[in-house]
Amino acid sequence: MNLNGAVTGSGPDVVLMHGWGVNAGVLHGLATALAARFRVHALDLPGYGASPSCAPYCLQTLVEMIARDAPRSCHVVGWSLGALVAMAWARAAPRQIVRMALLAATPCFARRDDWAHGVEAHVLEAFARDLPADYEGTIGRFIALQVLGDADARRVASELRRHVPRSERPGIEALSSGLRILRDTDLRNALAQIPQQTLVVHGDRDRLIPPAAGRYVGRGIPGASFELVQGAAHAPFLSDLPRVSELVTDFLHG
Repeated sequence: MNLNGAVTGSGPDVVLMHGWGVNAGVLHGLATALAARFRVHALDLPGYGASPSCAPYCLQTLVEMIARDAPRSCHVVGWSLGALVAMAWARAAPRQIVRMALLAATPCFARRDDWAHGVEAHVLEAFARDLPADYEGTIGRFIALQVLGDADARRVASELRRHVPRSERPGIEALSSGLRILRDTDLRNALAQIPQQTLVVHGDRDRLIPPAAGRYVGRGIPGASFELVQGAAHAPFLSDLPRVSELVTDFLHG
């Protein structure tokens, strides 16, 4: 694959996709658990780590680049921004993706007049505005939002900070464009067109993207089921790795 990523295990292919501001290493624990039964590709998204960026940096181009490099037939696990990419990919390439697991997923990251389960657009715009002058501080504030309410917030925040790229930082354009994707994307009307069997996993204490958003995804995709992880905020795979890895493994293996 041209995109940078660690490949571990053997069996059916599974592609893991991380969220905004961190690299694929954040999914290492989940990748290790899945590698007992699957061949796991933990990808750095375009513009992250050693993965080349794409132009224009938009959801469609991300999907096209990932789909081109991914195995011809694979399961997909996406977290947060990675879940948004996964849903768009599943709709665009229904024969390539077999099953899909979505962690802390939402069809619409930003709050709208008819959508209360998101982040205020001005918050995302402020992150984009602050990035050039305060890279680490901006990502640190985003991490703080992700762990808000978590039963083990300090440990989860520490894990997230460990995987903020330092030696191979994503460019400001990739990060700012990623925030625009989060702000502008609305897949609510596309959910019914996703044919894959899908597992939606959400933390019951997620303050960034509330569980109602995950439930909406679970209801909107015809073949979806929804699982709530107790005590977890926006990174349930870090809050309760045994529970999440069991859910995802059993679902993909089933």
